[in-house]
This record gives sequence, structure tokens and C-alpha cells, in this order.
Amino acid sequence: MNELALASFAAANDAHLVGEPRSARFAAFRARFDARAELARLSGLGFRFLARSDPSFPSLLRAIHDPPPGLFLRGDGEFTRLARPAVAIVGARACSAYGRQIARSLGRELAAAGLVVVSGLARGIDAEAHRGALEAAGTTVAVLGCGIDRDYPAASSELARQVAATGLVVSEYAPGVEPAPWRFPARNRIVAGLCAATIVVEARERSGALITADLALEEGREVFAVPGEITSALSAGSNALLRLGATPLTCAHDVLESYGIAAPQPPELQVGAAAAAVLERVRDGAAGADALARATGLAAGELAAALTELELAGVVMQEEGVYRACR
Repeated sequence: MNELALASFAAANDAHLVGEPRSARFAAFRARFDARAELARLSGLGFRFLARSDPSFPSLLRAIHDPPPGLFLRGDGEFTRLARPAVAIVGARACSAYGRQIARSLGRELAAAGLVVVSGLARGIDAEAHRGALEAAGTTVAVLGCGIDRDYPAASSELARQVAATGLVVSEYAPGVEPAPWRFPARNRIVAGLCAATIVVEARERSGALITADLALEEGREVFAVPGEITSALSAGSNALLRLGATPLTCAHDVLESYGIAAPQPPELQVGAAAAAVLERVRDGAAGADALARATGLAAGELAAALTELELAGVVMQEEGVYRACR
């Protein structure tokens, strides 16, 4: 299996390779490489390898101009999940509360509609997109910029475990490869390459999320951008994409329509009168408890009970004392 030999050679030499080098060093490495033994070693570690030449390798990823030699896989999901219709959700690590809410909501709604949600396991937008998909009991794929045996950042190790339990964690890098700054732009081409569309939720002017969007555009894939506040640096990159012709995204239906998928009908919300009044106000815009009390006329205890009811129902979230509608 030449692809596995190439990936192993790249790991041994701390290199990024998508094609076989014409060197005596690689020829000697390949001559002594035991693919069967390496596959057995990977299996013992709980990993699999899907070669670029394998019929199960995702066709969209194979179609990019520099597809990886193969993908190392971690998790219980089947190879075929990588061939299902998928959407990438990317954005800023240091995102706003609004960005986190939108990424999580999109991940949840798109996964519930049957799309595979792909992102990079990074803090911020990436992590929220994965969490939203998991909340919907959908499939999500995390693409690493380091060896398949690493969780990067380390703070995402529990999230990676949850993703692997129902979906897949993937990397073009063999076990033992350390994260490095130059590997993440390379990782982004796989995020975009697995998907027919990429969504940028929030991005600064020089965000890595814009690299993913550019790669998607180069491959003729659709790019959506969530409009952001014109005064916010966190939205400068995503708003710039809109000026360049990206499709504005205002709800999950915008994406589902491009895939020809009908949005599932959400279950009818059953909450009390006080909670319904609070939800109506929150849907008009995020607000703190004092503003909600003034708008609804509810006493402090009634308001607290209504907000708890809405949070448990998954339709309102609170962060830093501000309540926002989730759907």
C-alpha cells in the first residue's frame, strides 16, 4: 500500500507529502516498509487507514488538486460516512457569544436534517458546531492538524471522545506527528474538501477560516457567510466574504435548500404562559434579566422559573448574564 508508506515516510521525516518523492531515501523506505504490519499496529492502537486509492475514499476529497495520500481514522463511524452529504462549519476561536450560539444552532439543525457536520475541533466556532451536531444525535467529523493519536487543543479531548463515539476523527497525519502552525492550513483543505459547502460564522480579517473558504471557492464549492456586526472585528472577515460574493446565511434552511433537503419540522414547543412571554421577548433580541423583567412584568422568581424552563427546553441560552434565543 504505497499511500500508507508515503504517510509513514512523511511522519518519520516531519514532512507534508501528497505525492511520492523521487528520492533514493523514499525508495529505500518503501522497499523495507511492511504495510501489513503497520496496519496491524494501527488497529492495535484503535486507528484505521483509508487510502486515496480505496473505492471508499470520499470522492469530493479525491477531486481536490492536492488530496492527501489517505486518512487515518479514529472512531466508531464507518468509512461511508465520509461520502455522505456534508457541510463544513468554521470560524474564529475567540468568537463572540452570538457566534457560539449560531454555530451550535447550525450544527444542530443541519445534523438533524441528515447532513454530516465537518469542522476542525478548535476552540470557539469549530467546537460549538461539533457540539450542536452531537446534541441532534447526528454525525460529525473532526479533522485534525496533527497526528491521529493527538487531541489538539488538549482542552477538546472530551469533545473528541464524543465525536469519535458516534462519528469520526480524521487526519492525514500518522500517529506521533506533533501539531505545527503550518499543518493547520493544510488541514483546512481537507475540511473544505470533504464538503460541498462551507459556512463561515465569524472570522477576523486574517482568520484561518478564510483559508478554508478560499480553498472551497478554488474547488468550485459553495461558501456561505453569516452576516455580522459591521463594527465588530470578529465579523470583518466574514463580511468581506459577503462583499466578494459569498452567499448570505440567515438560517439553516439557506444551506438545506442548496442540498435539496427539506428542513425537518421542529417538535411543537410546550411551555407555560410566563415562559412563552419571555421567549417572545428574547426572540426580538438578546436581553438581560432586568430588561426581561421590565418587558414581561414578571416578578424575579417567576422570571427565573420561566428562564430555567426555556433553557431546559433548549430554546434559550444564557452567557455572561445575557439571554439569547437558540431557535
